[in-house]
Amino acid sequence: MSRRLISSGSPFEKIAGYSRAVVQGDWVFVSGTAGYIKGETDPDDAAAQTRKAVEIVADALSQADAALADIVSLRIYAARREDIMAISEVLGETFGEIRPTNTTVVCGFVNDDIKVEIEAVALKH
Repeated sequence: MSRRLISSGSPFEKIAGYSRAVVQGDWVFVSGTAGYIKGETDPDDAAAQTRKAVEIVADALSQADAALADIVSLRIYAARREDIMAISEVLGETFGEIRPTNTTVVCGFVNDDIKVEIEAVALKH
């Protein structure tokens, strides 16, 4: 079974020794992906950061010859309990027909500007 590493070009991938995504056979594992990238024009609310994170996840999946529709499991990490509904509404718009499993955790991040991080597992069709 072949293994392919996908990079988004983030300097943190090299620093921390990880890949944006790993393709193992028909499976694609996407690392936790924030919608905030220091130094860029970043969205400052949870909904906008969720949309940006979904775009980054979709790009990684595309590089793996997969799509958002292939996602079978999501893990959502939110900085604040108060943001869960805003995050969930964006996820509902995106994944309403796909309906992957979802675990949502409220936690802290290394950067206080990060509101949400999304981790995904996909099975290519």
